[in-house]
Amino acid sequence: MFYLYILYSPAADRFYVGHSQNPWERLIQHNQNNTTKYTGKFHDWQLRAVFRVGENRGQALKIEQWIKRQKSRNLILQLSDPSFTPEGHLAQLVRVPHLRD
Repeated sequence: MFYLYILYSPAADRFYVGHSQNPWERLIQHNQNNTTKYTGKFHDWQLRAVFRVGENRGQALKIEQWIKRQKSRNLILQLSDPSFTPEGHLAQLVRVPHLRD
């Protein structure tokens, strides 16, 4: 199963959108990343939202790239809101209701 996840860094006041088969493990990797790449600059990333996409990695990547192409903080804020229901291009996303630490 592939998931789309949204991370937030309070120190940077930035969001990051990614996909993974295990977003909880991926969060740990982002916080331990010491490179100069986007998430490596900060180590306070928090999971804001996780969505089940399906069994196909290609579909997860396609949705991730679509969200990033929008360059819209408002869209990411909407997706982070538990009461928001995805529709249109994002209708296939199923929110994972329980976030693990």
